[in-house]
Amino acid sequence: MQVTTTFRHMEQSEALKSYAEEKLDRVSKYIDGPISAQVYFAVEKKIRHIVEIVITAKGISTKASEATNDMYAAIDSVIDKIERQLKRYKEKIKAHKPNGDERGRQLSKKIFEAESIEANADPVIIKTKTEVAKPMSVEEAVMQMDLLHKDFIVFTDSVSSEINVLYRRKDGNFGLIEPQRG
Repeated sequence: MQVTTTFRHMEQSEALKSYAEEKLDRVSKYIDGPISAQVYFAVEKKIRHIVEIVITAKGISTKASEATNDMYAAIDSVIDKIERQLKRYKEKIKAHKPNGDERGRQLSKKIFEAESIEANADPVIIKTKTEVAKPMSVEEAVMQMDLLHKDFIVFTDSVSSEINVLYRRKDGNFGLIEPQRG
């Protein structure tokens, strides 16, 4: 876990920094992949101690803050908040997983370069990316789109095992593209 600390209106404290890093190890068990955490320590009016933590990881971003009259108590409290948020997120994901089946389909995404607007110019592929279309329900796909701040997601429907595309419409609702049977 990569931890960045910022001290506002107070002297830097190695003890506070190491205490926060030690407590952050508790939440790392809920998140996969590379994790970065930003910890902000601040003092207002000499008695109000504020701790704010922002955690960013693969597909997850969470933030919590707490203000008390003791910096160590504020750290404990904000870590508890983040731990509750991540537990809730992990339980939602588990509830939506289809029979623990993590096998997905490999998809290839190609980006074309439009050199000109002429109708007879052929587009050129400038980037190709392969991703896994994980099996999930439509509800989980909506949740993943929100967590990842994406406009669309390609996934394998956990019931029909077909490739589907879920996208965000301009009116704020969602659209679902399903393959035609028949």
